[in-house]
Amino acid sequence: MPTTEKIPYIPLTEVEQSAFCRTDESLDVKPLAEEFAAVVSWQSIPGEYHYLGGEELTRRIREARNALGTRLVILGHHYQRDEIIQFADFRGDSLKLSQQAAAQPDAEFIVFCGVHFMAETADILSAPHQKVILPNITAGCSMSDMARTDDVLDCWDDLTNVLGEGGIIPITYMNSTAAIKALCGRNGGIVCTSSNAPAVMKWAYERGERIVFFPDQHLGRNTGLKLGVPLEKMLVWNPFKPLGGHTAEELQRSKAILWQGHCSVHTRFSVAQINKARAAYPDINVIVHPECVMETGQAADFDGSTEFIIKKINEAPAGSKWAVGTEISLVNRIAQENPDKLVFCLDSVVCPCSTMYRTHPAYLLWTMDCLLRGEVTNQITVDEETARYARIALDRMLNEV
Repeated sequence: MPTTEKIPYIPLTEVEQSAFCRTDESLDVKPLAEEFAAVVSWQSIPGEYHYLGGEELTRRIREARNALGTRLVILGHHYQRDEIIQFADFRGDSLKLSQQAAAQPDAEFIVFCGVHFMAETADILSAPHQKVILPNITAGCSMSDMARTDDVLDCWDDLTNVLGEGGIIPITYMNSTAAIKALCGRNGGIVCTSSNAPAVMKWAYERGERIVFFPDQHLGRNTGLKLGVPLEKMLVWNPFKPLGGHTAEELQRSKAILWQGHCSVHTRFSVAQINKARAAYPDINVIVHPECVMETGQAADFDGSTEFIIKKINEAPAGSKWAVGTEISLVNRIAQENPDKLVFCLDSVVCPCSTMYRTHPAYLLWTMDCLLRGEVTNQITVDEETARYARIALDRMLNEV
């Protein structure tokens, strides 16, 4: 059990989150060379792709897509820019996309336009002959990066030392590494999505008196409150302090221990933004993602997963008004697909998910050109043992909840 504090660590992906934020221009695609001006980590690709304009990129990607045919399936996460989504065979959240890819046995290549942990899940669920590819290897996730595997293993060791074997049930959100999913699989734990988090947490409480929830404290807290877990019984685990910053007695009295992680996008939404929207439109409906902070979620009219937000607005009556607290590329797409309603983002500063936004069409074209030459780039693989235990945790979610 550690007795000294660790040096605090801030993921580079968190530091870089604001790189694409803007108030004075749209998010229309630019040549990659111009987007390099954003000071973030970019994967190096050949210079011939740096100056291609949108029309040429679109034409060449379509040609490459046609040439690869059924050997290829392209997955597009909801938060991707439209210039990527237009090529997706399937679009959705990370789990849904991984399941759809696994249901395409003829596809030799799965190009996942998302982030690293999503590609790992696709590799775990797909067949051995399928190769999962991430177009830009720097497309990570700040929330996932806030839960480093070694820190989580230290946390688990501390908790089992204090609470005993079986004294706590581990739950990890999909936005986590395969190694953390495997930890849950080995120790009677489970994976959750933002859609099924309440059902998963209920499942866990039927098997133990307390849980540890990785890596998003806000989804964990908001879900716990929905199930009636007292706020004072939910502790935040600081990985840089001994016992997460708590005494053994505090841990023993707890009902939920929440990892100190968050989404860099969803924590931007605030009660002040909701109040501003209500002042401008008294009949506004406010809907936010459960990764938002507790106060924002409680001030909203609705909170729910990406799929819930899409469905709720799509099925709303014409003329209704919606202020949305989730990623801007998705909000813009919902607005475009619902021209009979007013749909806008709560945050007036346009801040796309900076890691999702790194999947520029030039990277997708480069990936496909390589495949046409018989080269597989940026293949994401999970080792056999990690995949086996991670799959156990995923299967518990899919089969028992």
